[in-house]
Amino acid sequence: MKLLHIDSSVLGPHSVSRQVSAAIVDRLRQANSGLTVTYRDLTAEPLRHLSGPHLAAAQGAAPEPSLQSDLAAGQTVLDEFLAADVVVIGAPMYNFTIPSQLKAWIDRILVAGKTFKYGPTGVEGLAAGKRVIIAASRGGFYGADTPMAVGEHLESYLRFVFGFIGIAAPEIISADGIQLGPEHREKALASALSAAAGLRAA
Repeated sequence: MKLLHIDSSVLGPHSVSRQVSAAIVDRLRQANSGLTVTYRDLTAEPLRHLSGPHLAAAQGAAPEPSLQSDLAAGQTVLDEFLAADVVVIGAPMYNFTIPSQLKAWIDRILVAGKTFKYGPTGVEGLAAGKRVIIAASRGGFYGADTPMAVGEHLESYLRFVFGFIGIAAPEIISADGIQLGPEHREKALASALSAAAGLRAA
């Protein structure tokens, strides 16, 4: 079984989402002796954001020479995603949504004809069967019963994105309220790590 581990926090070892995503991967390693892991740190090796030349190349135009290495990197991350049985993503909330580094990665895996297609009845996801586990971290509380619910564009966005490509039920482990003080942070992290340790094996 192949696992793809993605981190996107800019905070390095101080990141809650990185700690939780690592705990998720450790849990799955312990439960699956044959697991192979590919790791990608989107902060250490960021992808460029999509541009007009990117879209032109996708439509068949000859790519600009300066774009060649980035197009190759985009193909590599798409191939990594397609090959994975399990995808673990560390996803902190920055300014009410995902980090731009993670958005750049998503832009490389949402590819018509590869992970989705349009047909007579609309869109069809082509990535069904993958298990996606998201380690989310948020500075405040954004549940449906909170005043800040309208500002939640991390979990809702990721659920829609993966549903769009056929992954209807991504698993989300969330550490919330981590900016509300040390006590809140430690409690949220401990709860998320406990949830990671209790994940089903496969």
